[in-house]
Amino acid sequence: MAEIKDPENTILMELKDGTVTIELLPDVAPEHCTRMKELAREGAYDNVCFHRVIDGFMAQTGDVEHGDMEDGFNIRMAGTGGSDKPDLPSEFSKLPHARGTLGAARSANPNSANSQFFINFKDNDFLNGQYTVYGRVIEGMEHVDAIARGEPPMNPDRMISVKVAADA
Repeated sequence: MAEIKDPENTILMELKDGTVTIELLPDVAPEHCTRMKELAREGAYDNVCFHRVIDGFMAQTGDVEHGDMEDGFNIRMAGTGGSDKPDLPSEFSKLPHARGTLGAARSANPNSANSQFFINFKDNDFLNGQYTVYGRVIEGMEHVDAIARGEPPMNPDRMISVKVAADA
């Protein structure tokens, strides 16, 4: 079991195969970390699908507007929405987009991140300095590696629950 040093800044994401433990990096991207904890505490991420999963690249999720829908139309819409909260300013850093890091998904506008995020399957250095890194998987990366692939996947995997470790 992963050693949780800071329960207030640790996310426990339950997937079909087990728990993914994510260490948030509030010293690097405080607003993105605050948003993730806020949405987790509201239960907004629970049952949200991984709508864009590209082998050898990353798994994207977090569309709390469309991502929990079961019907095909809304699964196709997943990835186009966010939350009812305002978009976040970019918090770019020198941290690389290494395997297991969390990046904030956004549109072409660097200040458009909201609720969506991705987990890198491998080192994706071409993303460095263009997307906010605000966390990293410290345990359970094998469960991330097992997420169904596709854009969107035929039968998308979902985040069963997402909790702040301090509340678990």
